[in-house]
Amino acid sequence: MLFKHSPFDIDNVFNQPGPVFVSKADIEPYADIYRFPPAIIAEKDIPITLIGYSEAQIMIYTQRLSHKEKQNIDAVIAQVFKENADVAFLHARNSEACCYICKIERV
Repeated sequence: MLFKHSPFDIDNVFNQPGPVFVSKADIEPYADIYRFPPAIIAEKDIPITLIGYSEAQIMIYTQRLSHKEKQNIDAVIAQVFKENADVAFLHARNSEACCYICKIERV
């Protein structure tokens, strides 16, 4: 079974829909919502780009993370929100495959 998902509420040119992968195994939802998933940080083959969007879901910020920034991603995210008041939320994406990883909201 294969279907696509867009992580946006408003249909626009930035939707970037992608595939959804279904696992046979039971998987618990990620519970530590105030920290970027350590398993993704530890994965060496997943380069991460943060993409910032306005309330209207217009792309207004991008940053491909270096290895050092990826290791300190929670601090990088806090800094992006601190320095960019117009960024309503971020998406983390695989920098090479462009796969959606997660949405990061202001707290």
